[in-house]
Amino acid sequence: MAVGYVLVNVTPGMEIEAYNTIKGMKNVDDITVLFGDYDLIIKLVADDLASIAKTVVETIRPVEGVINTKTLAGADVV
Repeated sequence: MAVGYVLVNVTPGMEIEAYNTIKGMKNVDDITVLFGDYDLIIKLVADDLASIAKTVVETIRPVEGVINTKTLAGADVV
């Protein structure tokens, strides 16, 4: 299993619409509205990092209002 975190910037005023669109997507384990440099943080869980990358590129980035994303890959250290 792979875990990734996606930091998202959204067009001002579209945060809740983007949140509601993304929260039910496949591989989305959690989503939170942020205040600061980013507007949303999304936790993705999938079988592998390729599936996480595909989710970001094909389903999150096309959401209306999404300006840019930054994806962080989780690592098992145990």
